[in-house]
Amino acid sequence: MGLVWLEAALPLGIIAGMLCIMGNAQYYIHKAYHGRPKHIGNDLWDVAMERRDKKMMELCSDLPKTE
Repeated sequence: MGLVWLEAALPLGIIAGMLCIMGNAQYYIHKAYHGRPKHIGNDLWDVAMERRDKKMMELCSDLPKTE
C-alpha cells in the first residue's frame, strides 16, 4: 500500500518530461532558423528600436572609412 503514489508519479513524470522536451525543441528550432534566441516580451517599442538599429548599422557600413 506504500507505493500507491508511484501509479500517479510515473504518468505525471512522463507528461512533465514531454512538456520540457517540446519547449526546448521550440527554442532550438527558433534559434537555428533565426540565428539568435527569441526575444520574449517584444512590443512595438522593441520592434521600432530594432528597426532603427538595423538602419543605423546599414548607414554606418555605407560611410567611407577615414584614417
